[in-house]
Amino acid sequence: MKVAILAGGLGSRLGEETHITPKPMVGIGGYPILWHIMKIYSHYGFNDFVVLTGYKHEIINEYFLNFYKHTSDLTVDLSNDSVEIHKTRSEPWKVTLAYTGRDTMTGGRIKKAQNYLGNEPFMLTYGDGVGNIDVLSLLNCHKKSEKIVTLTAIQPQGRFGTLEIEKGGRVSSFQEKPENGGSWINGGFMVCQPEVFDYIPDDDTMPFEQAPLKNLAKDGQLNAYHHYGFWRPMDMLKDKQDLNQMWAENKAPWKIWKD
Repeated sequence: MKVAILAGGLGSRLGEETHITPKPMVGIGGYPILWHIMKIYSHYGFNDFVVLTGYKHEIINEYFLNFYKHTSDLTVDLSNDSVEIHKTRSEPWKVTLAYTGRDTMTGGRIKKAQNYLGNEPFMLTYGDGVGNIDVLSLLNCHKKSEKIVTLTAIQPQGRFGTLEIEKGGRVSSFQEKPENGGSWINGGFMVCQPEVFDYIPDDDTMPFEQAPLKNLAKDGQLNAYHHYGFWRPMDMLKDKQDLNQMWAENKAPWKIWKD
């Protein structure tokens, strides 16, 4: 089963970071977050990727075209332009890099990748979020549901403290950054039947999260896999800093693979 990864957005909330590099290439512990996402799927045996690129797509292309250079120990002899490779790191991946337009929205990107994904079920996620998702349990949940799309529903950690306020303004309780706000949101890590393309128009301006998912829900074709473990998007600079700190301290919950 192929894994499609949406990797074409601007990532403007990361500020100056994404003026230089596309958001999926922003690093955690020296590796792009895109690499971390692919490692999660690879841990479960899914190694055929279709990366849907857009903004600064040439940087993503270069990374995979020269993957061994980015992940190996090298000696470069500038006197004769020779390169000696001491230690290589390979991955069992097949990676299709599909340029889907600089400003195309998520629905348009998926639609443009239809020829690469074929007439079979596929996995789909965003190129900026990691988690200790049990991908096999997700797939089993999808198969049992017999729906067109299953998304991973998560309850994110709150960014702000919450108050319970009584009449007259008295605060009866305060909780700093609760683990969840009681609401489930779409955390990506989706499984799709090929019929999903029938819900996506040929429109570059169409977000997948608008009419396509709303119509799937209306038709009773949208299923949720509830994930109670770790999940974190890299939306802002603080997220990048937190994820890098977890990695540096060997406390990265999404690192489910072995080195």
